[in-house]
Amino acid sequence: MKLSILDQAPITKGNKAVDALKNAEELAVLGDELGYHRMWMAEHHGTKDYASSAPEITAAHIAAKTKRIRIGTGGVMMMHYSPLKLAEVFKTLSAFSPGRIDFGVGRAPGGDNYSIYALSEGRQPMLDNMYEKMDTALQLMKDEIPEDRLYSRTIATPSEVILPEAWLLGSTGNSAIQAGRRGAGYSFAQFFNGEMSNEIFAAYKNSFQPSAFMKKPNITVSYMVTVAETREEAEFEAMPQDIWRLNFMRGRQVPFLTPEEAQDYPLTEMDRMTIMDNRKLHLVGNAKEVSAFLKDQQEKYQFDEAMIVSIPHSQKQRLNVYRLLAEELL
Repeated sequence: MKLSILDQAPITKGNKAVDALKNAEELAVLGDELGYHRMWMAEHHGTKDYASSAPEITAAHIAAKTKRIRIGTGGVMMMHYSPLKLAEVFKTLSAFSPGRIDFGVGRAPGGDNYSIYALSEGRQPMLDNMYEKMDTALQLMKDEIPEDRLYSRTIATPSEVILPEAWLLGSTGNSAIQAGRRGAGYSFAQFFNGEMSNEIFAAYKNSFQPSAFMKKPNITVSYMVTVAETREEAEFEAMPQDIWRLNFMRGRQVPFLTPEEAQDYPLTEMDRMTIMDNRKLHLVGNAKEVSAFLKDQQEKYQFDEAMIVSIPHSQKQRLNVYRLLAEELL
């Protein structure tokens, strides 16, 4: 199984955004050394919980700090950017790190309504043209004349660079089919809603048409994971993320707690039941248990790659999650 990293640059309690970005760099270097296949940066706006608001910038930095691992975005949120800008950014990244860049895009806003309108300078954002926008960006990357008349009289520079891999994020059959038709990889966010199915992946594979960006179907599945040497340690480290998700589901924005604070957090019986139900979205245990589960998932759903996002409180513990999984799976 290929193993990869998804990083949101989380800002855990006692740390600053600068620390979160430095931690992303350190994680990239470790992933490169351990044999992880790729590392993507997510895009989040209007939050004090994550520092990854400009994933393409962070990708440029960590690509320069690594040697082998693929680097990309998971994903750039297309609604905020012109297809021309998307093409030029990723062609530039690919010019500096040829054969190692992933153009991963999503259709979600990555933030609240205030962020959406601020990013569009107060204009009504266009929400129903994401697939067309992706088409135009891909054409510009290939140095082709786009079908969209707005972009048909310009070019995306630099020209004649090695193309990045193209990926579409999603969690539905519709996005899977759209990824396949474009000859792009399909990245399924299992930790969003846990609704992975063989039907979604079959829809992607059946609709796949080889392209300049990808010759055959390629599926990644992203999992939220907390592992440690023992299950007890993993449960201790996982509770802050469990409580954060519990509050997020109820529309509350609260900072990440420390593991010690999480132990004393007032939880009702219903809260505890909800947390345990959410464990289908957050894999917790020792490395052997979680690795065995991931292997079973790959056998059942026939995906190509597991992408791991992990948010323990300390950077030391976070790095240890990726070390432990690498020992079992790489």
